[in-house]
Amino acid sequence: MSKILVIDDERSIRNTLKDILEYEKYEVDLAEDGKKGLEMVKQTEYDIILCDIKMPGMDGIEVLEQLHVVAPDSPVVMISGHGNIDTAVESIKKGAYDFIEKPLDLNRLLITIRNAMDKSTLVNETKILKKKVSKKFEIIGESPAIKRVIEMADRVAPTDARVLITGSNGTGKELVARRIHDQSNRSAGPFVEVNCAAIPSELIESELFGHEKGSFTSAVKQRKGKFEQANGGTLFLDEIGDMSLPAQAKVLRALQESVISRVGGDKHIKVDVRVVAATNKNIAVEIENNRFREDLYHRLSVILIHVPPLNDRLDDIPLLANYFISHICNDYGMPEKAITDDAIAELQKINWTGNIREFRNVIERLIILCDKQITGEDVQKFAAPLK
Repeated sequence: MSKILVIDDERSIRNTLKDILEYEKYEVDLAEDGKKGLEMVKQTEYDIILCDIKMPGMDGIEVLEQLHVVAPDSPVVMISGHGNIDTAVESIKKGAYDFIEKPLDLNRLLITIRNAMDKSTLVNETKILKKKVSKKFEIIGESPAIKRVIEMADRVAPTDARVLITGSNGTGKELVARRIHDQSNRSAGPFVEVNCAAIPSELIESELFGHEKGSFTSAVKQRKGKFEQANGGTLFLDEIGDMSLPAQAKVLRALQESVISRVGGDKHIKVDVRVVAATNKNIAVEIENNRFREDLYHRLSVILIHVPPLNDRLDDIPLLANYFISHICNDYGMPEKAITDDAIAELQKINWTGNIREFRNVIERLIILCDKQITGEDVQKFAAPLK
């Protein structure tokens, strides 16, 4: 049942609202002034708060400002018998969901509450979704090698320093980039990923910087690029070692000046983007062979983080196995399968050339093909790597 708090110094208004709202199947608490209301909000989570503007002691606007601190996700509807345009505008500016004058129009009040409830539900669902997404991109492991990566990511995250993440395919470079974003001051902004290896060289500039209508044959309308889409957040340039030299030159300019130009346009567009890049290549060799710009490397590598291969963190295999078993069984809607110690020992003997990506696929295969528990014999039978 949805919970509503009514803050009003007039007992008759409080009791009338309580009777009406309880008839509509809401659970209602009452507070006779702002101080009492704030105390109640600290102890109980409310789906919506109705607050009078004119009260003795702490007035409604002051209460509204404090409610945004103690209950930022609860919509607040301001009510007043002394309302005017200025009061309404001030309330909305201070973050009120809506403003209703006394005497209260019952239909409008109930519609406003219903709409505010929808907003409150959406906020809660978004929170749950964010938690699920954040768990999906969790870095699993307690080995010294992966702990160093996590510590470095957490240390650099609150800054705006650019980070270059290196490591073999499948080691989890994207997870490190997402952790940096999630722990940063930009976490509320977008996280935009570009796989530089998956985009043809002739399209990479349009993908990164956007294009103007008519700038090339298929450009039927203006399009914002990834730099603009990531404004206020983080741009993750995955496999940047595969980017063409012309595109590298434009990325370098964007990093130097925080300014981009769309393909086919001459307008300079200011962007506020933190760039995190990743590569599976040896950049020193790429620079030596004139396939990667050294000046771009120095711009990107303020902080270098190397993600170790799975073969260098075999102690994490028990944790990884249980993590993937739990998530995959949940996705398939099946009971969670147990894994025996000898199965873990067999998994630790495998040469994981495909790293975490290969490991996850093997666990999924074992879940599908094994009975209620995964044994060492099952691993020998079903987890054989490519020869």
